[in-house]
Amino acid sequence: MTASPPRYTATARWLHALLGLALVGVFVMGLYMTSLPFSPQRLKLYNWHKWAAILVLTFSVLRLVWRLTHRPPALPAAIRDAMPAWQRLAHHGTHAGLYLLFFAVPLLGWAYSSAAGFSVVLLGVLPLPDWVPVSPDLAETLKPLHRLAAYALAALVLLHVGAALKHALIDRDGLLRRMF
Repeated sequence: MTASPPRYTATARWLHALLGLALVGVFVMGLYMTSLPFSPQRLKLYNWHKWAAILVLTFSVLRLVWRLTHRPPALPAAIRDAMPAWQRLAHHGTHAGLYLLFFAVPLLGWAYSSAAGFSVVLLGVLPLPDWVPVSPDLAETLKPLHRLAAYALAALVLLHVGAALKHALIDRDGLLRRMF
C-alpha cells in the first residue's frame, strides 16, 4: 500500500510507548525480584515494583480517558477487508483484554499488598490508601491472581507485538505508520 493511513494523535502515540515500556519494566522487575532470596535488595525492588505499577495505573487511566475522548483512526478499508473475520475478532479482543489487564494487574497487586499488610508508599513519601483489609487468607488468594493476570497481560502484549510485526514484515501493509 502506498497511501499513508490516518495516524493516532501524538498524545496517543506517546501514551502507547510509555505504557509499553512501563509494562515491560514492571514485568521484568517482577520476575527478577521474586527470584531473589529475602534481602534488603528484594524489599527495595518490591517497593520500586509497586511505584512502577502505580505509574502503569496512571498511564492506563490517562490512556483510557484519551481513547474515550479521541477516537482512534479506523483500520484502512483495504486492510480491514483483507483480514479474515477471526483476525478482526482477535484484533478487537486483544485490545479489550489489554485494557482490562492494564487495570486488573496493578489493582490486584495493590490489593494483595494491602491484604498482606504492606501499604504502598509512593516514592517512599506518599502513603496510598489500603483498599482491602489486612487478611492473610485474602492475600493468599490474591497473590496467584496477580501473577496469573500479569502473565496473561504479558501474553497479550506479545500477541500484540507479534501482530504488529506480521503487518510490518509479512503483510507490508503500512499499518504501523498509524502508530509510529
